[in-house]
Amino acid sequence: MEKTPALRRRRTPRPMNIETVQRWVVSAILFHVGSVPAVTLAVYSIGVSHDDFGKGVGLWLMSGVIGLLTAAGILALHKRFPSPWLLLGAIPTVVTGFYILG
Repeated sequence: MEKTPALRRRRTPRPMNIETVQRWVVSAILFHVGSVPAVTLAVYSIGVSHDDFGKGVGLWLMSGVIGLLTAAGILALHKRFPSPWLLLGAIPTVVTGFYILG
């Protein structure tokens, strides 16, 4: 004889607040709009720094500012400011810094 599997209780989904959904949608858009220029400038600054070091460093620092402002905007949108998550905005700058300064 086979045993019947135990009946599972289904979780009823909790209704989600519309402001929460809007906050997550806007933060996803802000992440995309801010991270694309930050990463693009960081990678482009590597090539520019080989020809003109000053321009390359300027673009590199600009990518860091854009990344930090993007992270700060997302954290402020979720009311989580100040937070160590702010340092995530500097990741493209830190990674490309090894190529520019090294």
